[in-house]
Formats: sequence, C-alpha cells, structure tokens
Amino acid sequence: MKKSVYSLVLSDNVVRAIDDLAYKMGTNRSNLINSILAEKLCYKTPEQEIRDIFDYMKSVMDESFQLQSQTSDAMLAFRSQLRYKYRPTIRYEVKLLKIPDDDGTFGLLGVSFRTQSEELLGNLDMFFTWWEQFEKELCDKFFEGGVEYISSSGKHIRKLKVSDKVDNNSKTIGKAINDYVNLIDIAIKEYFSESENPFMAMGNVRKRVLSGVNNNIIII
Repeated sequence: MKKSVYSLVLSDNVVRAIDDLAYKMGTNRSNLINSILAEKLCYKTPEQEIRDIFDYMKSVMDESFQLQSQTSDAMLAFRSQLRYKYRPTIRYEVKLLKIPDDDGTFGLLGVSFRTQSEELLGNLDMFFTWWEQFEKELCDKFFEGGVEYISSSGKHIRKLKVSDKVDNNSKTIGKAINDYVNLIDIAIKEYFSESENPFMAMGNVRKRVLSGVNNNIIII
C-alpha cells in the first residue's frame, strides 16, 4: 500500500499520548495513527492483515510446533523437533510482505536445521531437491510463473503466492500457510525415518506432495 506524507495539526497532549502508546507497542507514531484511523474507518491496513494471518496460524498451530520470539511484526518463527540421532530442530520462518511483489509473491517460507552436522544438512538438501522437483511437476499449473525456491546449503526458502484455489483473506491465507507447513514437517520426518532407503524415502516425498495437491493443501 502506497504511503505519502501529510501535515496534521494535533494537540501536544494527544501526540505525547500517541508516542507513549507507540513505544509500548513497539511501533512508531505514524504507524499507530495510521492503524487507529484505519480501524475507525473499518479499513484493514497491511499490518493488520499480517497480524490477523499470524493470529489465526497461532490459534490452529499443531502442538508439535514451538513458537519462538517474534523479532518483527512481519515474521513468525517456530520450530519442530526431529527424532534423529543428532536431535536437531527444524526451524520455520514465515515472512509476509506489506506490498506483494509484481510476480504475486506475498511472503516467504524459510526452512532450515539448527545443526552443525554436514550429514544432516546434506540429507535436508536432498529432501528439498526432491520436494521442489515434485512440486514443480505437480503444482506449477496453479501459479503464474510456477513454484519458486531460493535454496542454499542447509536453508530453503519458498516464495508464497496465492493460487486461484485460495480466497484472498486473512483466515484462508493463514490456514493455507499452516496446512502447508504441517505437510512439509510431516514429509521431512517421514523422509528421515527412511533415510537409509533412498528409493522409499523419495517415494514418500512424492506421495506427500501429491496428497497436498489432492487435498488442496499445496495452494500457496
């Protein structure tokens, strides 16, 4: 949403109260006034949309996930434990954009391991090599420009876009992201449980992607 500079004449006492409240909320004067006016006019700002999406995700999040401290209003981080010999955790980061990119990207989902094990990181990279391949094979048709990943060793970021199968509102977007993360988390854990049998592990990954398509889960 485009923003411009406007001049307003306000009472000094009102400005002091706004500044105090903005400080307590971890925001600034302009954002708080913008939010108050938007609420009064029954208009949702991008910040409110993001907050509503995250609030919905928190309300339906599976108990296997543990929320982490929120360093930004536009990012939600949580983790899940993998039953593996190194006892690593899988870290998920959902970052939402206030203004969608020209290609329709409205956010990013990052997945990484908190581990120093090269073996574990290599297995995660292999999982996402297959996951991305099957997503592109089965899901590209739902998105303009296809499914897009930004991958490096040990961390994989997927661009989030709204397909034609999703109503563009905070509840359905929050549910779509939540369901998609659940699907990936289950698939990763299944993959590592069969890591000594690569052919079976690969087959399980494809089955999960296919189940996501059939159940309208892979729709972001």
